[in-house]
Amino acid sequence: MGGAFKALVVLASVALTACSVPQDAPLTTRAVIADTSLPPIKSFGNAAVAPASRSNADMARDFLDLSFSLESGRALPAMTRFEGPITVRLNGTVTDTMRSDLKVLLARLRSEARINISEISSGAANITIHAVTRRNIRRALPNAACFVVPNVQDLSDYRLSRASQKTDWSRLSKRENIAIFLAYDTSPQDIRDCLHEELAQALGPLNDLFRLSDSVFNDDNFQSVLTGFDMLMLRAYYDPSLRNGMTRDQAAARIRSILARINPRGERIASAPVQATPDTWKNLITTALGAPGGNQRLVAATRALRLALDLGWQDHRLAFSHYALARQLRGQDLDKARVHFLRAAEIYANVASDGPQHSHMLIQLAAFDISIGDPDSALARLNQAQPIAIKSQNAAQLASALMLRSEAHLMLAQTDKARRARLDSLGWARYGFGPDWAVQARLREIAALNPQNTRPRT
Repeated sequence: MGGAFKALVVLASVALTACSVPQDAPLTTRAVIADTSLPPIKSFGNAAVAPASRSNADMARDFLDLSFSLESGRALPAMTRFEGPITVRLNGTVTDTMRSDLKVLLARLRSEARINISEISSGAANITIHAVTRRNIRRALPNAACFVVPNVQDLSDYRLSRASQKTDWSRLSKRENIAIFLAYDTSPQDIRDCLHEELAQALGPLNDLFRLSDSVFNDDNFQSVLTGFDMLMLRAYYDPSLRNGMTRDQAAARIRSILARINPRGERIASAPVQATPDTWKNLITTALGAPGGNQRLVAATRALRLALDLGWQDHRLAFSHYALARQLRGQDLDKARVHFLRAAEIYANVASDGPQHSHMLIQLAAFDISIGDPDSALARLNQAQPIAIKSQNAAQLASALMLRSEAHLMLAQTDKARRARLDSLGWARYGFGPDWAVQARLREIAALNPQNTRPRT
């Protein structure tokens, strides 16, 4: 979380036919919108989030695995957390959306996780959020979009201390001073996602688990805001029955009773445990989505899918394996890529039908539909995807879905519907993609999928 995958698993490009569509193809069915005419940015505000919906027996195991290991797999000898009220301060180049999104997040942490946390404008804080440039983030951690670290004051302090005991989570006896580093020169959605992921880690569990489909504590990074499960884990983490210095066995003796008290509905749900994720599969997925160039990614994605099938998985990890392979095939065999996107969508429909994983696959497939001149199929998929994107608070998905919807309506000569969908997409695109040039680029990219907008080069 906030490491290698955050910068890798973002909304994949929908320009699925870029290899066959001229990049300078004219947009004959619409006028280009001037940068200055883009509507105000939209955001989700304090949207409702569904509560956790799994068995307490399973979530007790999740709590222990999240709380007593690092992402590297190294075991933590004891749990650590803040004692007393927690203060948070923004530092650096703070954007308007960063400030407003932090206020919404802190309000959720107080109401849902029951954590005594508040923002201060000056002085020393328990958690300091440093808004710096993407370039400085990459200099510190090349594969990270944002990260969290204990006991440092700024990036220069981190560079000096990164290999020392000072920043070793396993040597903490309690949490007192935590620094979060995120980029301000990116999209508002990326900033918000980093706030959610890194603040959750600063407060509580330090591990990620691929087996969790309903959590930001998952390196597939489809969930971008703290879920009902995440808030439940944080609430349990700060329950008075637990304390700093507790071992895994000590916490295990109490977590079931804690969950029964704070989440009684979970006692009535049958256990459906998911097997652990082997390191071999995780390493293959890391390579498939992050290795530099060549054929290495495709080989790793193919092997990851084969391993998932050999393990007999039927859950979201099998779907993610199909998705990873589809991404690698997209640039060389669109038909095969579509097969794996379809398979991923089918599995997600069964195991995470209202999750952002499912809507992501539907949007990818709708882009295929547009590119082959099938607007009706595209609209059917988008009708499913848009409500999920809204529920998941994913503006990038929602904007892409609306842009694709506009193209589908144009193909059906429904110009008024096309215009409304396109205009509706722009405010969400400004939140999901950032600067106006990025919004315009996405509009051109999606418009280029529409066969009606292409003509031979002269």
